Amino acid sequence: MAVSSSDTAVRTGAVSRFVIYTILIVFCIYYLLPLYVMVVNSLKPLDEIRGGGMLSLPQTWTLAPWGSAWSTAQIGVEPTGLKPYFLNSILMVVPAVAISTLLGALNGYVLTKWRFRGDTIVFGLMLFGCFIPFQMVLIPMARMLGLMGLAGTVPGLIFVHLVYGIGFSTLYFRNYYAQFPTELVRAAQIDGAGFFRIFQRIMLPSSGPIAVVCVIWQFTNIWNDFLFGASFADFDSQPMTVALNNLVSSSTGVKEYNVHFAGAIMAALPTLLVYIVAGRFFVRGLMAGSVKG
Repeated sequence: MAVSSSDTAVRTGAVSRFVIYTILIVFCIYYLLPLYVMVVNSLKPLDEIRGGGMLSLPQTWTLAPWGSAWSTAQIGVEPTGLKPYFLNSILMVVPAVAISTLLGALNGYVLTKWRFRGDTIVFGLMLFGCFIPFQMVLIPMARMLGLMGLAGTVPGLIFVHLVYGIGFSTLYFRNYYAQFPTELVRAAQIDGAGFFRIFQRIMLPSSGPIAVVCVIWQFTNIWNDFLFGASFADFDSQPMTVALNNLVSSSTGVKEYNVHFAGAIMAALPTLLVYIVAGRFFVRGLMAGSVKG
């Protein structure tokens, strides 16, 4: 019995899909395995973890490690848990992301719709700032924070992340606004609209996709940052990542691995939630400014 070329093509496509899905599932399991280990061991008593079988489900389910990590774990001198440091991270991330996104939008608007002499040089310098290694700015930034009276404070960390993130946000919005019809801006000018009214009424309402990209990028990088938090914060203003490191690296007392796992999940949850809620808009927003027309 003869086999048509169409049947061969269908059978080949099915095999290819099977191979691709198998590889994807294997990689998915590989990357999710650490998360699985963290979750199941954060719900076990410490004795079960010491007995081995870290991949097994808990025989006795408990939320005590989560409560300890949040409110009673020994981070520093006082057994405060991660709660105050989690609040420090929120107080640092939210203003830094909001301000850097707004300033990036304003910069992108100026660099595309209000061209001036030397604008490409200004943009090039801001872009260059994106590629300066963190370690190179530690001493100059520490000096500036000292002169401004912001050393060892949450506002100081906000300022650091704002300075370092504004180059990225400007890049995103500049590329996005470059595809925006300039004729709309000119028409608004003819109708008497000024600089900020055009920005508020025309540019910002159309910036949703790229704003989501900027927010996800900035939020993830600022929340996960350890170097700036360890360098520029004092004990009362430490972010979540530094406190988690202090919890896990403590050399005194019993190593409570279940508490450590619970604390690590707490530190990772905000970025996971942001990506779950808005992740599907990330690639869409990137592509929105990549194709002209």
